[in-house]
Amino acid sequence: MLDAELNSLGLPKAPADTRVVVAMSGGVDSSVVAAELAAEGYDVVGVTLQLYDHGAALAKKGACCAGRDIHDARRVAESMGFPHYVLDYENTFRAAVIDEFADSYLAGATPVPCIRCNERVKFRDLLETAKDLDADCMATGHYIRREAGARGAELHRAADPVRDQSYFLFSTTQEQLDYLRFPLGGLATKAETRALAAKHGLPVADKPDSQDICFVPDGDYAAVIEKLRPGAGEPGEIVHMDGRVLGRHEGVIRYTVGQRKGLGIGGLSEPLYVVRLDAEACHVVVGPRAALATRTVPVAEVNWLGDEPFDARPERPLAVKVRSTKPPLDAVIRPTGPRTAEVELLAPEMGVSPGQACVFYDPEGTRVFGGGWIVR
Repeated sequence: MLDAELNSLGLPKAPADTRVVVAMSGGVDSSVVAAELAAEGYDVVGVTLQLYDHGAALAKKGACCAGRDIHDARRVAESMGFPHYVLDYENTFRAAVIDEFADSYLAGATPVPCIRCNERVKFRDLLETAKDLDADCMATGHYIRREAGARGAELHRAADPVRDQSYFLFSTTQEQLDYLRFPLGGLATKAETRALAAKHGLPVADKPDSQDICFVPDGDYAAVIEKLRPGAGEPGEIVHMDGRVLGRHEGVIRYTVGQRKGLGIGGLSEPLYVVRLDAEACHVVVGPRAALATRTVPVAEVNWLGDEPFDARPERPLAVKVRSTKPPLDAVIRPTGPRTAEVELLAPEMGVSPGQACVFYDPEGTRVFGGGWIVR
């Protein structure tokens, strides 16, 4: 099949004969994807997931898939003339994302629920729904690129490094990647997205971006966890790594590795940081900044998107991200099994935390090679 015969989504059909399910959160990004594809003549079906309590969601700003957002997605579909469905995934979302989030925090980890949501809800259950609707592919508003490679679809960082969402999509499997499309990945700036929304006269053209984790109002993780797990805020001791007891705390769930402010142990000769959370002993362990330095990072649940098996080589030089806001670091990945590895950072990194993702990148290019979850 010649490239000239493929449509803009890389499929050998006319747009009118190509059904695309668009995952619509109600925000500007996914709305623009749906509107652009509808304007190109594709057979667009919009689907929005109701992920958590609708009544509570109505009053929550700055989060996706709330009641207001469901309404906004429906308005976009009506304005562009394509069907729109709302699916109740509340029980699925709680079981697959929220419960693990709470349990991970209670265990002293720092989870990333947005990755689990993509992995277990949007790119698994919703993708299967798209196939049930006889869609040829599913499109989302994520800022990441899918490119045709010699051995199938490849995942690449977005053209706009500020908007790049590759850290949150590392667990996308090869099979899912073959079916998914990310039309916004090549845009240079968010301003271009808003200009497209204005061109289509979309009611969400000026809608602010979502900032918080959708089920964590105002970023208050501790309040949410205490609601989900009553008694989770059990008090304990703040302990120096040399064994000294320096004070008391109101629950390990109120602290994160690397935290310096708000420890309530002022008056000491040196600044101290949270270096470890011992949930079993109810200890917040603190120490000097140097104690946060890490060179060896164990990872599990590796999702590998390379062209050969993950454990085909004893080690690989790659770049890795150990948190979403940091640039990639030079590293060597040594597989210890089909889905586990030891990552050696060539320079020490501060505050690497269990529960975060370690995402693998081409050190010379834009390709994303998957990644894994940081474990103790």
